[in-house]
This record gives sequence, structure tokens and C-alpha cells, in this order.
Amino acid sequence: MFGLFKNNPTKKMRKQYDALLEKAMHAQRNGDIKTYSLLTAESETLWKEIEKLESTDNVKK
Repeated sequence: MFGLFKNNPTKKMRKQYDALLEKAMHAQRNGDIKTYSLLTAESETLWKEIEKLESTDNVKK
């Protein structure tokens, strides 16, 4: 019942992930491949952290 009020730690991280991917897409469209690759690498790192948190969350349940 009180799980309803519990904050989801991955929700904020997913928003950051989406924002990074969007910035990377715009960089790629503008021809800035270096920035695109840096943002993509950063988003992949963030995605791995999200998956790790979600997998430990599923184990606890």
C-alpha cells in the first residue's frame, strides 16, 4: 500500500537518458559526430546503471 508513495529511482535516470539521446540525435543531424559519439557513450553508461538498479529491484520483490 505504501509502495504507491515510494519514489522510483530510475524514473529520473530514464528522463536523463532520453534527454541525452535527443541531444545526440541533434548533434548527429548537425554533423557534429564527435559530440554525437560522446553523448551516445554517456547514455549507454547511464542505461547500464538503470538496468542494474532495475535488476536489483526485481530481486528484492
